[in-house]
Amino acid sequence: MRERSTENPPAATGPAGRRDSRRSTGIDAARGLALVAIMCVHILPMSYTATGRPTVTWILFPGDSPALFALLAGAGLAFTSGGRRPVRGRERTAARAGIVVRALVLLVLGLLIGQLMPPEPPAYNILIYFAAYFLLALPFLGLGPRPLFAAAAVFLVAGPLLIHWAGGALPEFTSYNPTLATLVTEPLAVLGQLLLTGTYPALPYLAYVLTGLALGRLNLRRRDVQIRLLVVGTVLAVTAKLVSRQLLYAGDVYTRLLFSDPDLTEGQLESLLVYGPEGALPTTTAWWLVLTTPDVNTPFSVAWSLGVSLAVVGAFLLLARRHEAWLQPLAAVGAMTLTLYTAHLVFLSFEVFYTAPMLWLVASLVLSVLFALAWQRAFGAGPVERLTAAAVRPVRRAVAQRSRR
Repeated sequence: MRERSTENPPAATGPAGRRDSRRSTGIDAARGLALVAIMCVHILPMSYTATGRPTVTWILFPGDSPALFALLAGAGLAFTSGGRRPVRGRERTAARAGIVVRALVLLVLGLLIGQLMPPEPPAYNILIYFAAYFLLALPFLGLGPRPLFAAAAVFLVAGPLLIHWAGGALPEFTSYNPTLATLVTEPLAVLGQLLLTGTYPALPYLAYVLTGLALGRLNLRRRDVQIRLLVVGTVLAVTAKLVSRQLLYAGDVYTRLLFSDPDLTEGQLESLLVYGPEGALPTTTAWWLVLTTPDVNTPFSVAWSLGVSLAVVGAFLLLARRHEAWLQPLAAVGAMTLTLYTAHLVFLSFEVFYTAPMLWLVASLVLSVLFALAWQRAFGAGPVERLTAAAVRPVRRAVAQRSRR
């Protein structure tokens, strides 16, 4: 899912070239961490069998890795549309055409992977959601950082509210991983899933995408910008978590939630607060919107994951200033996340990892790093990334040339 920046021409040597390399390494390493985290969540168990308590993996990673993916995808859109200076006129039209093609490629790839997944899937495919993110981001492509941050704040609040108020009125989807057949037979259900009712719905996730688009319009090479990302992200995440917990326990929201549904037991509520609901978050009361449980897509959970994502990006950009070489294995993985994520989902579809999850995870991570390093050294961009670029490039060029006439 990596994008090449068009902000400046590639530079192999000199201070400017080194600064570009550091920024690229930091961004790719953050993306690599997101992939590693999502692989851990998919392969390792959610809880310990003996105690029933959540595993370290579940405490650290769920919910935040898809958010980090979405934020970095937004930054990639910025890099391919002018970087700090958004392209205009025919160049913007060409950039939008290229993004549409990229979205269609992701949609088709996601639907094909959905065909491989069993009815009770080991993972939910985010690729089809990325197609929706890219298309919905098109109107924002020409904006600068401030209006983009403002728009992200609007979606942070409005997206979860729409899910709470209107999600129940939409058709229920029948598959967590839609296929082409599902899209043809249940188009409205799939559309509602992509926008509001799915695991990674586009409307709240636009908060991450537009924030990433805003980051791509900043000078990410500057140390003060990198420090600001780390600090602001940490403050946002901690504030969201503390306010949520204060409302939940000190503000008596816990009791309100428990009595909002007569069939809800305290044990079920405790499980929901840790692992999330089985299906959609209840809508019996608006107090459900104060939760920060993974993947519930409330204002507080989106703010928490957004803060974590900003802090991770800031931290890796700072690390890349002095420890770029140490980040190379993770950055190589991050440079071809579309290839490796696709391979990961195909592997999961065989459901062979349940017997020895830790062994399969270590094998997956080692093979991913070795393949990424070898392929990058030999060919550069990953194989699926190269195929996607081959589909995007001629369309973008044709639109640009037609616009000149």
